[in-house]
Amino acid sequence: MTIQELADKLVAYCRNNDFSRAHNELYAADVVSIEPSYAQSPEVKGIEAVREKSKMFMSSIKEWHGGHVSDPMVAGNHFSVVMSMDITTQDGQRFKMEEIAVYEAKDGKVVKEQFFF
Repeated sequence: MTIQELADKLVAYCRNNDFSRAHNELYAADVVSIEPSYAQSPEVKGIEAVREKSKMFMSSIKEWHGGHVSDPMVAGNHFSVVMSMDITTQDGQRFKMEEIAVYEAKDGKVVKEQFFF
């Protein structure tokens, strides 16, 4: 799978909130996920930890009001995507968030993801 094909598939899954399928099909077993230092899980390693982090995030959402995932921009073995979401959390707080996600790929799999928000 080319980097463009990988990026396009990941974007398609994200647009459908199908993060589980993305993790199962497109992520390496030893993937690293990095978020800003103030995030609940600033860095996790391994596909199981990434799955758990995603599960925790999704369970914190009470209602999706909208969002957007841009087309990917590919450069070498990296690609980036701009994502936004408008959600209400389980505790009733509504907020909007924008982020840039940068992915690194190797052998047709995501080996690193980093989020800037």
